[in-house]
Amino acid sequence: MGKVLKIGVACGGTGGHIFPGLATANVLLDRGHDVTLWLAGKDVESDAVQGWSGKVVVVPSEGFQFGLSLRSFLTIKKLLSAYRSALVPMRKNRPDVLLAMGSYASFGPVKAAHRLKIPYVMHEANLVPGRAVSLLARKAHTVAVSFDKTRFYLKHPQIETTGLPLRKTLQLASMNVQREWDPVDPLRILVMGGSRGAQVLNEVVPQAIVSAAGKGIDIEVEHIVGMQDVQSVNAIYQAAGVKANVHHFVQDMERLYLKTDLALCRSGAATCAELAAFAVPALLIPYPFAVRDHQMSNARVLQDSSAADVVAQEDLTSTWLCDYLVNVFQMPARLERMSMAMKKRAQTDAADQLADLLERVAGNNHDGG
Repeated sequence: MGKVLKIGVACGGTGGHIFPGLATANVLLDRGHDVTLWLAGKDVESDAVQGWSGKVVVVPSEGFQFGLSLRSFLTIKKLLSAYRSALVPMRKNRPDVLLAMGSYASFGPVKAAHRLKIPYVMHEANLVPGRAVSLLARKAHTVAVSFDKTRFYLKHPQIETTGLPLRKTLQLASMNVQREWDPVDPLRILVMGGSRGAQVLNEVVPQAIVSAAGKGIDIEVEHIVGMQDVQSVNAIYQAAGVKANVHHFVQDMERLYLKTDLALCRSGAATCAELAAFAVPALLIPYPFAVRDHQMSNARVLQDSSAADVVAQEDLTSTWLCDYLVNVFQMPARLERMSMAMKKRAQTDAADQLADLLERVAGNNHDGG
């Protein structure tokens, strides 16, 4: 073990930022470093960081608003307040390096680090950088990315492809992936629309699955509805005699990934990384209102790799999806090829790679100072 480093990890805001940041923070903690999480005071954070044994600093933050409006001026005021709130604790417990996972929650800690001449590393999860990363990456020591092609969207001399860190439970479980395709087995489908669910998936997908089952396709379903109504979705499957488990939320996603033949889902960065780790072929239906349409960009990368199919939400109908499922069921060899292509995209050591990068940046800073 080398020198014990003080490392800050700014990962507040949403689960998409918290979980990868927390995964990296845990690797650093396991290596014996002094690690502090910088959070934004959002409800989702308290559940996510249960069991975290390191330090926590909360800097209240709010999302970016653009254009000339009262709300955008209030946002600027709150961002400046977040910067001032971050300065005092960062000066008091000065890290050797700061990792920022993007989102508005990074603004205060990153600006404070820059003011105090502390090197920071930005991480961008999606193919197309978000507004926060585009703004804050300019002065970063290094930008770490999940998708190699992100370097075409960011002008920075130091970009490293690390992948997106996965939670430890997912990382470990993904090592046990063994895909076996037997034509007599049912087609096991996983439906999920992100943490809040997706109403269009909850409405269109059950109808399509019931229609496909009516054509003699043997299907088993795990359907995560998010905040939508479990009973109404479950009733559709039950009435048609389709074997289905309908959930609001699933904690142990690795259990579902290991027994899934095909996922019908959104294409957020975390979903794409998890599908790759578990070699799960997918039909991706990108969220059409994502900032800079980044979900469609993520999806196209997997499609170009022959790991997934993509359909725009506006083109998703129960008739089209029923025909798609019938074709998939009749061509198991294609699913197998998609699975192999998906596995080639896996970067299950992303948390370790990001931790290595932070150690190098902090080490270089010590050497230079």
